[in-house]
Amino acid sequence: MQPGASAEDVDGVVARVAAAGGEAFVSRGVSRTIIGLVGDVETFSGLNLRAMPGVADVMRVSAPYKLVSRLNHPQMSTVYVGGVPIGPDTFTLIAGPCAVETAQQTLEAAEMAQSAGATLLRGGAYKPRTSPYAFQGLGEDGLKILADVREATGLPIVTEVVDAHDVDLVASYADMLQVGTRNMANFSLLQAVGQCGKPVMLKRGMQATIEEWLMAAEYIAQRGNLDIVLCERGIRTFETATRNTLDVSAVPVAHDLAHLPVIVDPSHSGGRRDLVVPLSRAAIAVGADGIIVDVHPHPEQALCDGPQALVDDDLRALAAAVRQLPPLMGRRPADAATTVS
Repeated sequence: MQPGASAEDVDGVVARVAAAGGEAFVSRGVSRTIIGLVGDVETFSGLNLRAMPGVADVMRVSAPYKLVSRLNHPQMSTVYVGGVPIGPDTFTLIAGPCAVETAQQTLEAAEMAQSAGATLLRGGAYKPRTSPYAFQGLGEDGLKILADVREATGLPIVTEVVDAHDVDLVASYADMLQVGTRNMANFSLLQAVGQCGKPVMLKRGMQATIEEWLMAAEYIAQRGNLDIVLCERGIRTFETATRNTLDVSAVPVAHDLAHLPVIVDPSHSGGRRDLVVPLSRAAIAVGADGIIVDVHPHPEQALCDGPQALVDDDLRALAAAVRQLPPLMGRRPADAATTVS
């Protein structure tokens, strides 16, 4: 649809498609609305949709992920989270504790993240873990802590949701919802976050192909939400020297196939503090739109992923990399001041 297309224009297209026996899925981004049609292509060809008010173009998309494909959206998208952009012109640092443990720990981690240049705060209130005996998060109490820390620091919140029934609750606190690697193929959850009205970070499944990853994004887009950020967080391979294997090639490949921003999680990829900064540098060099990293004021006491949390010298090294390297790639730091209305 054209940028200025009205709700009546969109409804008119949907009604004409429905009258012809097809289905129309409306997805709204920051500056563009796309209507995906499912049904008989020959029938659609006879509807003369190009002549309808508000329609910019009509094209047949052969990729199975039609709404997120660059075939129908050649310009790369920018997703805004609490006014902070994630997209092709900026580099966004998202940082914070892997898990919210206490109010003091979360505030200290947020201040550490902010001092390193972070403009978005990550923190887990719900923590799906491999072991059922591991710390599972504070739930809504953790969300309340994150909201208080946002008030204190001004950092918008990125936090994970693990159950479709919790989406509305988490969305009432968060500025961006995260779908973790273990839930990338949780299709009811993907559909629920697609309807919640908040930006979504979709982590790649640890054993997922890039096409499967993009198809998961399509589930979200089909429910009306195009504000999706893809996150490469390492995949499971035969290699045991690192926690996961960071697939740096996934960044340019995903950029080539989809119009969505792509960020990298160097913390969960390497699983070791000493690998986070080198992997962050690699992410910047390969064209990632941002990174998401773990920080903790006392990693030796962390209830979740302490060995990969940054502190002291490593955090300063990360800050230097984020300050110095993105300009070499033609990017500027992302903050609320860079928002374009």
